[in-house]
Amino acid sequence: MGRSIGALAGRSGEQFWLRVVSENKQWIGGDFWTGNLDANVFTGLAKPRVLEVYEWEESRHQRAEVLTLLPGSLCSRTDALREPIDLPDAWWAELRRTIDVVASTPTDRVNADEQLVSSRIRQRFDDSADHVVSQWETVHGDLHWANLMKPDFGLLDWEWWGRGPAGTDAATLLCYSLLVPEMVDRVRSVFGDVLESESGRLAQLYVTSRLFRRIDMGDHPDLATALTAHAETLM
Repeated sequence: MGRSIGALAGRSGEQFWLRVVSENKQWIGGDFWTGNLDANVFTGLAKPRVLEVYEWEESRHQRAEVLTLLPGSLCSRTDALREPIDLPDAWWAELRRTIDVVASTPTDRVNADEQLVSSRIRQRFDDSADHVVSQWETVHGDLHWANLMKPDFGLLDWEWWGRGPAGTDAATLLCYSLLVPEMVDRVRSVFGDVLESESGRLAQLYVTSRLFRRIDMGDHPDLATALTAHAETLM
């Protein structure tokens, strides 16, 4: 993607995270543009909070955000997990609580609508798979391992949060865990009720179709075989 960068920043002995995003002017102004700031509506969750925002124009439109800094380190340097991580039960409990809080939070923001979900599933699976969303909820929308912190739980990058198919977040984390079977089992143990529901199955089809698009563009090529096998179980 290559349109944002981030770095540690300091002031008066305090440390923050500075994020700068650069975008062509015709693409600014959508929900994604203010996602991190809008996510300040969530309180009591282990997530960064936007403290200041500054925008300016050069050849492209620039937006700088100063955010609180979460302790710890990333669970993975890549979206897809490639080796097991030893995370305590409390970490998984906080993950589930966070996703449940997000799911029950009303918003006018949109992560994915019916047209997008249906088109993605149809492009990958034709009409052989159900593509009509029956249940919607608020989702983080980008729940992969490079957005998760350890040893204490933390969830980064709220750019894309909004309404989406119920189960999107659990489905996303599951698909990004497919290269590590023991982590797949752990995700299923935490989100089994979501993933095994009718809406959760459709969410997995949607997320699978999204990830195949990423693979077709050259991302995560080693995920293709596992993702294909997973898709077959859903069909």
